[in-house]
Amino acid sequence: MAVYHILTCTLTSPIVITMGIIQFEGSKKPLTKQDSTYDLTQERQRAMLLILVKSSESQQSARNRAEELVSLVDTMGPLAVHNEYIPLRQVHSATLIGSGTIERVKKLIEEHEVDIVIFDSPINPRVQRNLEKELECCVIDRDEVILQIFADRAATKEAVLQVELARLEYSLPRLTRMWTSLGRQHGGVKGTRGEGETQLELDRRQIQDKIVSLKAQLEKVALQRTTQRNQRMQTSIPTGAIVGYTNSGKSSLLNALTDAGVLAEDKLFATLDPTTRKVKLAGGEEILLSDTVGFVSDLPHHLVNAFKSTLEEATYADFLIIVCDASAPNMLANYTTTVQVLEDLGCTDKPAIVLANKMDMVVDSFAVSRLKSLYPSVLETSIKEGVGLDELLVQISKTLGELNPVTTYFLPNDRHDLVAHIHRYGQVESVDYQEEGILVKTRIKPRYQGPLISFRKN
Repeated sequence: MAVYHILTCTLTSPIVITMGIIQFEGSKKPLTKQDSTYDLTQERQRAMLLILVKSSESQQSARNRAEELVSLVDTMGPLAVHNEYIPLRQVHSATLIGSGTIERVKKLIEEHEVDIVIFDSPINPRVQRNLEKELECCVIDRDEVILQIFADRAATKEAVLQVELARLEYSLPRLTRMWTSLGRQHGGVKGTRGEGETQLELDRRQIQDKIVSLKAQLEKVALQRTTQRNQRMQTSIPTGAIVGYTNSGKSSLLNALTDAGVLAEDKLFATLDPTTRKVKLAGGEEILLSDTVGFVSDLPHHLVNAFKSTLEEATYADFLIIVCDASAPNMLANYTTTVQVLEDLGCTDKPAIVLANKMDMVVDSFAVSRLKSLYPSVLETSIKEGVGLDELLVQISKTLGELNPVTTYFLPNDRHDLVAHIHRYGQVESVDYQEEGILVKTRIKPRYQGPLISFRKN
């Protein structure tokens, strides 16, 4: 049976809390204020999406945000039955939207038989609580949708720990809404807290303790990842990271180049864990390519912090492959988001190869042309159809040539230690043992060239 997790709905019936995660399971009925259970194996929940539109925002931008939220909700599981655009002329501190809008939304909930109302932007716990009282319906936001998707798709130990930490940090300030009707659970005796302790306080302490434990476990896992990364960096093989907006084709690219067998689905966040595989270029040179978690605009900060070690794969790569989805109507906005994330990670100084992928399903040719004007060396590809992959491998070789050009060193005959150094940290093109010395042509990263500088010939 599939279990659907919702962290924040106000409920009056008993709930199950497992390590701070509020779970609803076992019923065939829609989730209501009187029912804490829902079984997705019987019927998909019906969701209404509320798109808050600022006065300065264009209609096209609002539609793009709505389409992305529909994709997120579809990936999470519920069925989006209606999109409602709400002009946000004034922010109401208690409910975010005005009383007239609330009445309109209540009628739409009844008309479309809605189980969940989903906001396209973050809402604070107080607003969430007040809206659920007014609408008599479960209310969540985009952040919680993304958290749920990550929780469903986490497979490895690190991903599970990262998602659980993010969800606990998200749910902690929302616990108050679950236990407002409960009083003290037991009286005070000598050695206790006098008046007793509420269930809320017990749950809060349980979650806080779990957060501390998860952070400690993640530190150990991050240390292991750092060790593995350092081992890769000690080798002579150049490393590249495939980055881009979620569902742009990053995993498909790694599979096409390496037969990596990475899960590649037409859904958002199919990949949460980086996968590194070896790729052999036409000239025989080898590189390491890493698939990474997809970027998304306004990624919840809890997830950014939790997945920091995963995102850092791009930081330590020698070059980047930025994959853009030409079938997305907001391709340029997605590319901008990718660049902003890379800026936050401090990766914008690295050589980058930009792909316009899914050109067999291109939506906006002008957007592709605009991307080319911003980045002239954009490669047009269709990874699914195998189009443009040979050109990509040629471009990778060219990038590596610019990054680490072939250098010639003439070493004394007695400096076999330097020959061993080159073999260990460089990619040797030729070694010529001459009477006067040893002539070596190699590609070697700048950080390993120190002992060789005085013997360099070009």
